[in-house]
Amino acid sequence: MMQNPPDLRPDIAHARLRQGDARPGQPTIGMVSLGCPKALVDSERILTRLRAEGYGISPDYSGADAVIVNTCGFLDSAKAESLEAIGEALAENGRVIVTGCLGAEEDYITGAHPSVLAVTGPHQYEQVLDAVHTAVPPAPDPFIDLLPAQEVSLTPRHYSYLKISEGCNHKCKFCIIPDMRGKLASRPANAVLREAERLVEAGVKELLVISQDTSAYGVDLRHAAAPWKDSEVRAHITDLSRELGRLGAWVRLHYVYPYPHVRNLIPLMAEGLVLPYLDIPFQHAHPDTLRRMARPAAAAKTLDEIAAWRAACPDITLRSTFIVGYPGETEEEFETLLDWLDEARLDRVGCFQYENVAGARSNELPDHVPDDVKQERWDRFMEKAQAISAAKLDAKVGQRMDVIVDAVDADGATCRTKGDAPEIDGHLFIDERHEALTPGDIVTVTVDEASEYDLWGRLD
Repeated sequence: MMQNPPDLRPDIAHARLRQGDARPGQPTIGMVSLGCPKALVDSERILTRLRAEGYGISPDYSGADAVIVNTCGFLDSAKAESLEAIGEALAENGRVIVTGCLGAEEDYITGAHPSVLAVTGPHQYEQVLDAVHTAVPPAPDPFIDLLPAQEVSLTPRHYSYLKISEGCNHKCKFCIIPDMRGKLASRPANAVLREAERLVEAGVKELLVISQDTSAYGVDLRHAAAPWKDSEVRAHITDLSRELGRLGAWVRLHYVYPYPHVRNLIPLMAEGLVLPYLDIPFQHAHPDTLRRMARPAAAAKTLDEIAAWRAACPDITLRSTFIVGYPGETEEEFETLLDWLDEARLDRVGCFQYENVAGARSNELPDHVPDDVKQERWDRFMEKAQAISAAKLDAKVGQRMDVIVDAVDADGATCRTKGDAPEIDGHLFIDERHEALTPGDIVTVTVDEASEYDLWGRLD
């Protein structure tokens, strides 16, 4: 089975869980959270509900009365990883509840692991709670167990993912997310803003806005307005982003599908309300490949849009992902992609080798590309992307910029610029005078060194 490099796969999210002491006799639950940041948010919501019901959260198998495994089913390699995680939890604990995207395929899971206690699908919070209640009955102490003042977080304290919608209305042939998570279902704008405000009040310095299709936010609600403060806010990504930007935290937009109205977000970035960063999944550049993907086939117009974005906000960072070796991709189509990348000169790029996913319509397409050709094209693509990244980062040497501190140890501080998202982009390292820094600090540095993906700087 072909596996994409771990640091480039869309189904990886590194969960970190801080845990306080459990009271004597308190039932405890462990959580293994796989998948993208959207799944991580689901895990946080489940744990928050369990904490409110009096459950303790165990950071290891041995201390848990049962374990929830939140799975990913985006790629066959992700499914294999999910089955492996379920098997490990069964071996180490024995009492396992499965949820998440792969939970939509109950027979697939129980066929491999018939002893799991329950299987539920994605964002089926109530069913997960019911399964936990059955496996480990709650035993709340009304004098001790209080509703958590804030949600359980699986990310560091200074940043948090903010999910604004669920599902997707697109029918890309390589993707099964709409089958697993359904059609677009947006949250009301005031609900999103209330959550964001609570997060900022709790010390979050960076809000990472996520969904399956952030640009489409509110389409299913017909962009209905909702009361907020002394006014109203439409369920529209432009209006929502503007209000989020007024909360005082960094606001980073992910999974922004390249609709024409995305250009209305750029002035907010130029004003400093939203970080000058766009994560847009272009996937390919040749019109024939895009048509076979059932994606918009207008790569030339996209280059014009990119030029317009950069003219309006010169500091904008553009991130995207691409698929090489898609069924029917010819050498000519692949070279068109390389030429497009030369023109677009994107700042952050990820690339995946195509692989079949059970249930995807792309499986039935003719002319699948051999694995060795996929690998060769991936190598060529990443070589070009790396050269572009190195040149763009080298141009930042000597510039002053604000960075957010992610971690500090004896050797230095690991930070991120406004152009770097957690887990998927590069870092800026501070090697001197870092002792007083703490995670979440936002400081100004001067860049004095660059590599292909990372920067080094000194405090001003």
